Amino acid sequence: MAAFCRARHRWKRTNCLHVLTRNLTGKYDYDLVVIGGGSGGLACSKEAAQLGQKVAVLDYVEPSVKGTKWGLGGTCVNVGCIPKKLMHQAALLGTAVKDAKKYGWQISGPICHDWATMAEAIQNHVRSLNWGHRVQLQDKKVKYLNVKGSLVDKHTVKGLSKAGKEMILTAKNIVIATGGRPNYPTNIPGAVEHGITSDDIFWLKKSPGKTLVVGASYVALECAGFLTGIGLDTTVMVRSIALRGFDQQMAGLVTDYMDAYGTKFAWMCVPKRVDKLSSGALQVTWTDTHTGNEHKDTYDSVLWAVGRAPETKALGLDKLGVQLRKETGKIVVGADESTSVPNIYAFGDIGEGRPELTPTAIKAGKFLARRLAGHSTELMNYDNVPTTVFTPLEYGCVGLSEEEAEKRHGKDGIEVYHAFYKPLEFSVAERDASQCYLKVICERGGDQKILGLHFTGPNAGEVTQGFAMGFQCGATYSHLLQTVGIHPTCAEELIKVSITKRSGLDATVTGC
Repeated sequence: MAAFCRARHRWKRTNCLHVLTRNLTGKYDYDLVVIGGGSGGLACSKEAAQLGQKVAVLDYVEPSVKGTKWGLGGTCVNVGCIPKKLMHQAALLGTAVKDAKKYGWQISGPICHDWATMAEAIQNHVRSLNWGHRVQLQDKKVKYLNVKGSLVDKHTVKGLSKAGKEMILTAKNIVIATGGRPNYPTNIPGAVEHGITSDDIFWLKKSPGKTLVVGASYVALECAGFLTGIGLDTTVMVRSIALRGFDQQMAGLVTDYMDAYGTKFAWMCVPKRVDKLSSGALQVTWTDTHTGNEHKDTYDSVLWAVGRAPETKALGLDKLGVQLRKETGKIVVGADESTSVPNIYAFGDIGEGRPELTPTAIKAGKFLARRLAGHSTELMNYDNVPTTVFTPLEYGCVGLSEEEAEKRHGKDGIEVYHAFYKPLEFSVAERDASQCYLKVICERGGDQKILGLHFTGPNAGEVTQGFAMGFQCGATYSHLLQTVGIHPTCAEELIKVSITKRSGLDATVTGC
């Protein structure tokens, strides 16, 4: 705070309100104020500063219901992509140790995993990223304020510190990039009191033990996957389908592999209540919606992964007339990330219809900063965004699912090339490769433009990232066939694929 006061500002105390005023000429304190210090907000603010804008970032993390808190960087850095991928890696290493014996490594004694060692190492890495983000903001002359921001008008933001002190900042433009937080099913007795979410799992000091994961989103399956992989008894409770919004054939392969991997599934089940027993165990009561029967079991932890809610309620959007989508609570935005109120913009997870993915938020934030600084008119392209689900058998995809392609082009308007393949590294280890599969969905006529590409197997993210660029260039099936493969890799199976679903022929790859 002392450093802040020594800058080109002065504080005036008016009752309990701290009003920030500029000792400079100019209409506003800042060119741009960003509310939200996640991946998107940080990218937007740094890009704007590099283009000569005077920028401030307001970021304040409300502790989770369980009291978990973290530093600058948003969901991805603290309770999302980064710790998730590292725990996924921990699980993969466990499988690799088992494979190693078949490759000649002499490993004596039982193999066990220590949660505390893993958690401490991952949490220390996350803290280093928190610090790195603060240093980057300082280097780029972006003012970082650890305060909770809300809107006063289309040029004014109120900041509230942890100590309850208020400040007012004015800006030519205001950007909202507050993202979202996990939902709790508040209609289920004991859910909030006894459950945790993805906001907590990565910061636990002790192993969660036997865990029930409720939900079947990618967050649910990824968490269940790494918990199973490090040796914990893990069950996934699924109300209807897994990976809603993804290609359902691929979703089935992912869950089939997880089932063989050791993850238990309670399909078509809905939790009714969670009770804490005198032993400390959590007794979960649920209903099998298929039979109507009620069941009970005890767990050490219950992880709710039943969707996320946008962080919009405390922003004061209703007072300004910022339009929200009633069903989702997200901000309605235009192609240029504009809201219904001039000079106020929103992007990332908080924007209605936007992918809830870090890379799209980062790119959209940079494009927005360039437009607001008058350096570009380029808009973010939200089509053909690649992504990967980091389950025990990874699933990467870009473009349309088979269901969506069929819906848009008709069953007779698409051609689906597919293959079941066996990764070379699975062979010596004698691992089952039944769910290692790929498919390329194309328009049936003309140049056979590729509409969607789907891949389950090792390193799916690395494979999909490379092919994603082809979608930006209008890749066709003939382009795929003209590409020379790298041998021996899993990725090369995509450029060799030749069997169509329509043919009915066996799509199993033979030979090397």
